[in-house]
Amino acid sequence: MKNSDLELYTDYLLSTFGAATATGLSAMVEGDVSHDRITRLLSKQAYTSRDLWLQVKAMVREVENAEGVLIFDDTIQEKEWTQESELMCWHFDHCSGRTVKGINLLNAVYHCSGATIPVAFELVKKPLQYCDMATQKLKRKSEVTKNELMREMIQACLHNGLKFRFVLMDSWFASKENFDFITGKGRHFIAALKDNRLVALSEEDRKKKRFVRVDELDFPEQTAVQGWLKDHAQAVRFVRQVFTNKDGSTGILHLVCSDLTCDYDAMTTSYKKRWQVEVFHKSLKSNAALARSPTQTLRTQSNHVFMAIYAVFKLQCLSLKTRINPFALRLKLLINASRSAYAELQHWRATA
Repeated sequence: MKNSDLELYTDYLLSTFGAATATGLSAMVEGDVSHDRITRLLSKQAYTSRDLWLQVKAMVREVENAEGVLIFDDTIQEKEWTQESELMCWHFDHCSGRTVKGINLLNAVYHCSGATIPVAFELVKKPLQYCDMATQKLKRKSEVTKNELMREMIQACLHNGLKFRFVLMDSWFASKENFDFITGKGRHFIAALKDNRLVALSEEDRKKKRFVRVDELDFPEQTAVQGWLKDHAQAVRFVRQVFTNKDGSTGILHLVCSDLTCDYDAMTTSYKKRWQVEVFHKSLKSNAALARSPTQTLRTQSNHVFMAIYAVFKLQCLSLKTRINPFALRLKLLINASRSAYAELQHWRATA
C-alpha cells in the first residue's frame, strides 16, 4: 500500500459530502491524481485487520494500559440497490427487527485513556448458497459464525500484545464458548444477558442443576451477587440494572462479569464504555462515506470499508488533538465547504 494514496483517499472520505468516487477524488485535487490510480488502490490487494493494526498501532501504544477494554459489536450498512454477492447480501437487523440487504461488519474497538481506536474488523461473508425448504427460496449462509470470528479477533489482539482487562459485549455474543475462550486467555468479560438465561446462585443449586431464568431471580438492585451460568464452570457475578427510558418506561439490564472482585459500580461503569462502539458505528456511517461508494466487486467493496474504518480513526485522532467532537469537526468542514461554494457563486455573478 502506498501510504500517500491511503492518506489521500481517507482524507477524501472525510471531506466529501456526496458519493465517494475515484473521479470525484481526482476532481478534488484538480487532476493531480488520476482516477485510475485510486481504482488501482482499491483493487490491487485485499486489506485486512493486519493492515488496520499497522496503521493504528502507534496510537494504541501511546494510550494503552492494563485497564483498557476491548469492545465487540457488529453493524449493518444497508445497500438495497447494489448487486447481491457473498458480501452484499441479506442479514437480520436486530435494531429494526427485519432482514435487510447490505454489508455486515464486525468490529473490535479498544477504549482506553479517553481514546476509542478500531483494532480489528471482519466482514461477514455468506458464500454458501442453499434452498430454504420452507420458503423454496435461495438463501446464503456463512462458513463461520460471528462468534467464531470474534474469538479469532480476540486471539489476534492478544498476539499483537494489546493490553486490556475486559472484553465487553451485548447479549448476542454472550455465549458459553466466548466466555470460556476469554477466561481461558487470562482475561475477563462483562456481557449483557438475555432474560431467559439460566443461572444459579448457590453451589448446591448448580450441582443439582436447579437453574432459573435470570429475570426471575430475587436479588436486590444495585448489588452484585455471585453465582453460576448454566454450562459455564466458573463462578461469575451478576447485577440487575434498572433504568428509565426516554419514553418514561422502565428497562432492566442484566449483566454478568467473570471478575469476582467487581462490585455493582465497577461492573456498570465498565459496561457503559460499550457505548463507544455504537458511537464508532455512527461515525463510520455519518462521517466516512461508508455507504456512498459505487464500488461493485468484492475486493473494492471490502477495501472501501477498510478505508472508511481508517478514516474514522484519523478523525478520532484529530478530535483528541483539537478537543472537538468528531461530529462537530465534520460539521465545521460542511460549513466551510458551503461558505466556499457561496463565495464562488458570488464571484461568478460579479464577473458574468
